[in-house]
Amino acid sequence: MGGVWTALRWLPAGVGPAKPPAPLRARPPDAASGRGRPGRLRRCHVSDAAAGAASGLHLGDAEPRPELRRQQKLAAALVLEAVNGRSAEERKMRPADPPVLPAPQKADANPENFPGVLPQKPKRHFRRRPPNLQIRAPGKDSEDRRQDDTQRRDEAVGDARREENTQRTVVSWRGAVIEPQPGTELPSRKAEAPHKPSSQAPRIQNQAASPNERQRAVIDAFRHAWAGYRKFAWGHDELKPVSRSFSEWFGLGLTLIDALDTMWILGLRKEFEEARKWVSKKLRFQKDVDVNLFESTIRILGGLLSAYHLSGDDLFLKKAEDFGNRLMPAFQTPSKIPYSDVNIGTGAAHPPRWTSDSTVAEVTSIQLEFRELSRLTGSRKFQEAAEEVTRRVHSLSGKKDGLVPMFINTHSGLFTHMGVFTLGARADSYYEYLLKQWIQGGKKETQLVEDYLEAIEGIKRHLLRRSEPRKLTFVGELAHGRFSAKMDHLVCFLPGTLALGAHHGLPADHMELARALMDTCYQMNRQMETGLSPEIVHFNLYPQSGQKDVQVKPADRHNLLRPETVESLFYLYRLTGDPKYQDWGWQILQSFNAYARVPSGGYSSISNVQDPLNPQPRDKMESFFVGETLKYLYLLFSDDPDLLSLDAYVFNTEAHPLPIWVPPRGA
Repeated sequence: MGGVWTALRWLPAGVGPAKPPAPLRARPPDAASGRGRPGRLRRCHVSDAAAGAASGLHLGDAEPRPELRRQQKLAAALVLEAVNGRSAEERKMRPADPPVLPAPQKADANPENFPGVLPQKPKRHFRRRPPNLQIRAPGKDSEDRRQDDTQRRDEAVGDARREENTQRTVVSWRGAVIEPQPGTELPSRKAEAPHKPSSQAPRIQNQAASPNERQRAVIDAFRHAWAGYRKFAWGHDELKPVSRSFSEWFGLGLTLIDALDTMWILGLRKEFEEARKWVSKKLRFQKDVDVNLFESTIRILGGLLSAYHLSGDDLFLKKAEDFGNRLMPAFQTPSKIPYSDVNIGTGAAHPPRWTSDSTVAEVTSIQLEFRELSRLTGSRKFQEAAEEVTRRVHSLSGKKDGLVPMFINTHSGLFTHMGVFTLGARADSYYEYLLKQWIQGGKKETQLVEDYLEAIEGIKRHLLRRSEPRKLTFVGELAHGRFSAKMDHLVCFLPGTLALGAHHGLPADHMELARALMDTCYQMNRQMETGLSPEIVHFNLYPQSGQKDVQVKPADRHNLLRPETVESLFYLYRLTGDPKYQDWGWQILQSFNAYARVPSGGYSSISNVQDPLNPQPRDKMESFFVGETLKYLYLLFSDDPDLLSLDAYVFNTEAHPLPIWVPPRGA
């Protein structure tokens, strides 16, 4: 970018660093520890956002002026007019359905001989109807295919009988007999017409190239991670690689389901088929267990839907519909804002133990999956419940130029803990799903993209600053008018999201900002001694001799094998072609191998990214390492833009690709 181009182009006029005042201390929220586990939204950072050295930036003009809001709406209208005008022409030539990935080659064969995406001219399908999927695998002889089909039919019949018997059981909870509530019943006993994909073989235009050297390194990393899971944690939620054991969160084989589509994309047929057999034989949702609505939606529901779309196997759609039905009681609240937790066996839903609030990101980051489930099954209840949340959040007061608070009350439906704004934990994927729902729906739902565009302007106005000495553009936090130079690693989703929006016709300066933030996320890794980013960093705002841009507090030095940096590297490389993004991803993969790889199998989170001699393994491999991190690395290293094309698929926030809905011809 050079010295002339700076991130100050996104800052309001007259805003600049000043002498820092005394640290501001804010009262922490009701919950200090979030959900009690280090997942995507694992912490509330309200006190961190306000505590520590404040920037002292002048924010007296922070409230939106009427003329500014009018300018923003006019700009959004012009952008939408340009996008919609162009998309009308694109619809004449763009395929209606995404290409279907071919069945993977055998994993124990030559790893170089596996296919990528097969470009084809797919059939058009309509919203809320099953897609015309292709499932026959090129290269398989017909005898093998007949045997596979026979075995799967037998398994499906057995599954149906077992599930019917299970659903007839009366559920007892806390000594009371619980009948399903109207509209939230468990899956119907009545048999429905099966969702049969097309038997037409995919049209092959070009055989995908064999994986290159870097992709083979990702396959090796996945196999090593999978070997540990298979040996020590098979069928359980998460691997504890150091102690060679496992941990349970929901007791639903979380890592296995999260990794299904990764195995398919990497061409690991043997592993995929073994995992599919477990799903068929062992995965049962009639369990007296609480699940987190958000986490189980993006990982389990999203993973099953993606596996269905890539493989065309009805088993995964049946399981997805069963699971989706069991999540529906969460939406039975006075405000229609869902509870955070629901028991998938009893149907009892409730907020966290410590509050009646839900997290804004959690309730607004389930829409892609529920909308797609409605489209596939023809049952509108999933989509209607999820979209009602979007409508209610859209109409709420308490936003700041499109930025939302972190909490929302399930009884009143109003924002709580007002005045705190972040793109990190508890708010991040709200912004991501505004854009992605718009893309998923064929760019028709203008309210979604208007909210997204307004939020990006709010980020530029209130949260962007530059560090010293390298002038890194970063996204901080705002607490009651005070700026904090704190940035979660989670925020590194934003460069990829901005680039994706620019690719789909949003303003070109979004791509410029994406490039600048991508450099920052890379430096969050590069400036650490292990080459791996800590969970949270604080940026240096003032010139100081010998001081780095990135500062890390002792409590924030851990790395959980998160995907956000490599996720954005994938988008930036795919949409710019600049090979430096591949090189940066390669460095990160090498650091994972050097400091997180456990010899007996698996990868472990580490506690200290600043100590290469003793990174202190935390004995936990999150499911998103195989579900997201390695998947995005594999796609980053691919030079095939049609491998899960961004014009055909949209990735949910757990990296599970779902098809973009394209209107029928003439719509």
